[in-house]
Amino acid sequence: MIVSRFAPSPTGSLHLGHAYSAAIGHARAQSSGGVFRLRIEDLDPTRSRAEFVEGIYEDLRWLGLHWAEPVLVQSQRTAAYAAALEQLRALGLVYACFCTRSDITAALAAPHGAANAQYPGTCRQLPDDLERRAAQPHSWRLDAARAIERTGLPSWREEGGGTFESGRDDFDDAILARKDAPAAYHLACVVDDAATGVTLVVRGADLRPSTPIQRLLQLLLGLPEPTYLHHELVTHENGRRLAKRDQAPTLAAMRERGVDGVGLAKDLATGLLPSGFRLGNP
Repeated sequence: MIVSRFAPSPTGSLHLGHAYSAAIGHARAQSSGGVFRLRIEDLDPTRSRAEFVEGIYEDLRWLGLHWAEPVLVQSQRTAAYAAALEQLRALGLVYACFCTRSDITAALAAPHGAANAQYPGTCRQLPDDLERRAAQPHSWRLDAARAIERTGLPSWREEGGGTFESGRDDFDDAILARKDAPAAYHLACVVDDAATGVTLVVRGADLRPSTPIQRLLQLLLGLPEPTYLHHELVTHENGRRLAKRDQAPTLAAMRERGVDGVGLAKDLATGLLPSGFRLGNP
């Protein structure tokens, strides 16, 4: 039995690419007699909007996709993320980072950092100063090198594609909790997938680089390992990606034009796209 999930961020309206991912996940769950779950990833307080959450529900109903209740809402999961972060802190695998974006940009632009696009580790060796942490905004980063020493380099399974091995260059000292949010994407994702029993993670190929760090976190936290399906992305015919910021055609606009949402979802689940769109990898 497959438990899949669709996990949109309510920062804009859903477009055809979102529908493609949701339709695949829904079809995989249905074909196995499994469960399709919905998660609202609303941890970005500056961009998430209640009206976009309602739009997600409306769009999925129009597509004829049904999800198990209750819907998991990340902004209501602060305690779960704090517990996971504390578990990693107790293992000595996280550190407070006080860097601003401009600090990191300047460090990467310096001659000694020009060949390394990853976080340069500026705060990695700072003492754990409780007073400074109380007084100064900070994020929490994973010490990737120490974590890998503990677990080894993780691997993962792709549906129908065998096992994939990660390499040391796949890892950065990823942010696990931001200055303005109780958790960042990687930590919240693995904690929530485990909490809802997800066995198949369906998402775009552009998120494949997230898999090594998320598998590492699963190993560190003792969480189950799902299988992954990183599908091709829906693009315009010219290969240009669909993106909210580029005002990609929305599902709401398609609905207003009288498009049959249920029929569209069935087509998408088999890889059949409307005219003017195609599948491609980033």
